[in-house]
Amino acid sequence: MPELPEVETVVRDLRPLLMGQSIGGVLAGKKKLRSGKIGRWILTLEGDQFSAVRRRGKWIILELASGRCLLVHLGMTGQLKVMNAREGVESHTHLRMELAGVEKELRYRDIRRFGWLELFASAEELASYFCSMKLGLEPWEASPEYFQEKLQNSQRPVKNLLLDQEILAGVGNIYADESLFESRLHPRKKGKSLSREDVEKLLKAVQRVLTRAISHRGSTLRNYVGGTGLKGGFQNEFQVYGREGEACPVCSKAVERIVLAGRSAHYCPICQPSPKGRS
Repeated sequence: MPELPEVETVVRDLRPLLMGQSIGGVLAGKKKLRSGKIGRWILTLEGDQFSAVRRRGKWIILELASGRCLLVHLGMTGQLKVMNAREGVESHTHLRMELAGVEKELRYRDIRRFGWLELFASAEELASYFCSMKLGLEPWEASPEYFQEKLQNSQRPVKNLLLDQEILAGVGNIYADESLFESRLHPRKKGKSLSREDVEKLLKAVQRVLTRAISHRGSTLRNYVGGTGLKGGFQNEFQVYGREGEACPVCSKAVERIVLAGRSAHYCPICQPSPKGRS
């Protein structure tokens, strides 16, 4: 699933291409996404204009001049990109929006169809929706005090706490593993056992890892591409994620993998010592 760096890359790609552009014709496929079929509401976008492109967590927000907001979640395999209108339409393309006067289209493609498209009447309505989801702070907005408050009483493993979108919005499996390695914390370590130093170290690691990943345009493991169709490159920088059995880049010990609450976690058993001798 595209995580914060991938979604941020899409947003940064799309912003200069969409801002101020009017929407011409709109074509929607008939297959269901996770949010259901794209309804006739999509046709009401014709003639509207893109006024802002931004991100919240793993969500893409397309603000319109009418005040409405189109919310997009890429799911597992979604792609939202601007293409030349004359380019062939790829299979699994579920939405095409003509950008009036420039011979380009905004297209949404999704092989597994776990993505989400929903139109909100106003920014306030969208804000209420996010409030109901209880989304946590963006990683760069979080203070050590906020982070410690969220972790200090939890019996859950720190890996699972990093994946909790009510704590930090946008962090997923890849960047949780990489951040824990950078902060030298074992993924099984419980939130309540973290010292203030651990918490500060982890928060800084999350911020650094995400920043580096964005500078590499995110990670392309299978289907992810940015808003112009370019792949990411951070997969070539992974220290532990997806590297089970390979040498740790620091100590050369083989990277190990465990499963916590149904999610895999990759770590170095030397650089990230197990709590109380557990592995």
